[in-house]
Amino acid sequence: MTEQIINIERMEQILDVFGEFDANIRLLETELGVKVSMQNGNLRISGETEDVLRGVRAVETLMSLSARGEHINAQTVGYVLSLVREEQETHVQELAHGVVCVTIKGKPIKAKTLGQKKYLDAIRKNTITFGIGPAGTGKTYLAVAMAVAAFRDKQINRLIITRPAIEAGEKLGFLPGDLQSKVDPYLRPLYDALFDMLGSETYHRYVERGNIEVAPLAYMRGRTLDDSFIILDEAQNTTPEQMKMFLTRLGAGSKAVVNGDITQIDLPPGKLSGLKDAVAVLNDVPGIAVCHLTDRDVVRHELVQRIIRAYEAYDQRKKKYTLKKKP
Repeated sequence: MTEQIINIERMEQILDVFGEFDANIRLLETELGVKVSMQNGNLRISGETEDVLRGVRAVETLMSLSARGEHINAQTVGYVLSLVREEQETHVQELAHGVVCVTIKGKPIKAKTLGQKKYLDAIRKNTITFGIGPAGTGKTYLAVAMAVAAFRDKQINRLIITRPAIEAGEKLGFLPGDLQSKVDPYLRPLYDALFDMLGSETYHRYVERGNIEVAPLAYMRGRTLDDSFIILDEAQNTTPEQMKMFLTRLGAGSKAVVNGDITQIDLPPGKLSGLKDAVAVLNDVPGIAVCHLTDRDVVRHELVQRIIRAYEAYDQRKKKYTLKKKP
């Protein structure tokens, strides 16, 4: 049994680290098996030596995040603990810089995890970037933020966001209106991200001028897209033919980001995903980056991480059971 004392200079920081009703620090205690308490204005961590050392590193990292204005919640604590276990918590400082853009409400958009930072760096350095990962990892939102930033800096003239409507199938026919009206529900996440960064009025003004286009993938055929930032979302639902069609639309001065989650393919059974195919074909092509995000990069509710991990564990058990049954 050992203990360590952490000197507290600003009580505001430690209150943020503890969280509402001490929820954050209770999570840290549970995960590491330590006891955390306040003593004479300082923080005391007690428990087994290795656990205490991890606890000190975790608290100091959380305090540094709080000092630069980051909100500390259960998700932040969980992510920091995962880094501490791998002795990578010092890399958190890399997230302090690099605001991509600012929303209409003044909120800075930046990477919240190291995986997201690698994803943003890949977009900056490459002409085409594939972002592959589970729901909630910020693939679409960060790509839209990069596109808006490039548009504001006049690096591009057009922002084009598209996705396949393959998951709609026959259901499109039961929706009222023209084709655009029918696919709009499937493009809603893209609209939401644009409204968040530009505001509804500015967004509609740019759409009228032709600077922003949100459209189904079918609208891309036969076009050459110059000086544009193009995002293909839900790319796991493209066919190889659709993916090749999209990638060959790229014109001079353009950049493309292709996002998808290969665990949520809605294509008919036996149909190859264009995203999987493209990654296999283009993985080593210069100017193209493939960035894999994981459940650790999920920035939605912490329960989303648990759901993803539960499904992954279930899939692994199914695979093992299937292999055992084979003669």
